[in-house]
Amino acid sequence: MSATIRPATMKGPAIFLAQFIGDAQPFDSFDAICGWAAGLGYRGVQVPTSDPRLIDIEKAAASQTYCDEIAGVAASHGLVITELSTHLQGQLVAVHPAYNEAFHAFAPPEVRGRPNERQIWAVDQMMKAAQASRRLGLTGSVSFTGALAWPFLYPWPQRPPGLIETAFDELARRWRPILDAYEEAGVDLCYEVHPGEDVCDGITFEMFYERTGNHPRCAINYDPSHFVLQQLDYLAFIDIYAERIRAFHVKDAEFNPTGRQGVYSGFQPWINRAGRFRSLGDGQVDFKAIFSRLAAIGFDRWAVLEWECCLKNAEDGAREGAAFIRDHIIRVTERAFDDFAGGTSDETQIRRSLGLT
Repeated sequence: MSATIRPATMKGPAIFLAQFIGDAQPFDSFDAICGWAAGLGYRGVQVPTSDPRLIDIEKAAASQTYCDEIAGVAASHGLVITELSTHLQGQLVAVHPAYNEAFHAFAPPEVRGRPNERQIWAVDQMMKAAQASRRLGLTGSVSFTGALAWPFLYPWPQRPPGLIETAFDELARRWRPILDAYEEAGVDLCYEVHPGEDVCDGITFEMFYERTGNHPRCAINYDPSHFVLQQLDYLAFIDIYAERIRAFHVKDAEFNPTGRQGVYSGFQPWINRAGRFRSLGDGQVDFKAIFSRLAAIGFDRWAVLEWECCLKNAEDGAREGAAFIRDHIIRVTERAFDDFAGGTSDETQIRRSLGLT
């Protein structure tokens, strides 16, 4: 039987910087973007490791001085670094050949068009991010699993027996050494459960987790928006995977099926899809219930805005998102509401109450 879970107050608000990096100020340097985020009311930043304007992952892996400096930049604005993101590098740990061209942009020029070298580069990046996370004193990092089986998601044409099992065996084989490195660093590797990855829902996470030997650092970055688009019960997901949820992307979405399209949305652009990502509060996600469930399971890490919306301006979404998250975080109670009616008891009283004496 599991130990008693104690409710907890999560940290926040924080913001994932990936969607905001740009060539114009204040989005073109770590110092400037931290100042912008702090000015909106954020207390933490989740940092993508794929853009050297924010962090040089090579330096961060090797130099404590450098890590202290970038943490100091964040601290000068009243912020902390919440997690490092390796979504793009994690994607390249496992790529089906059908997607080689599509994922070229995720890799440096010297390994583009060379899948084996690209994978070696991606694994090395993941290892460096583990060391950087340790130097920064972080407890978690967020990533993707990549995908070998994704083109075979729909069971037509019929899949050869053993194809999916082989794909997941290989996926886990590639990730186990990386997970071991995160174990050594004392950092959870939190995979975003996301369409386009082989780990796209709860069942596939279980398939992957089991093949990693139930690795203690194999965890989940919970993002309800991807579950809305799949029509998966995102509240039940929290209850089922409470022990593995170690990171939280706060992102909204909506699903509006019609007589012409549903989950697959007929190859339409985002603006015309039945399932669309929205800014916080503009979609259908029940965040009051989500924040309540996460508080109840003892989730005490960061609530991180990931902004993606097909309609609203990004800066407006970021500004509104800080207040939205702050207002949804539940500061859990330290005493029961009916404590005033309680009293002391002893074994004799308990036995008397049960009619045992």
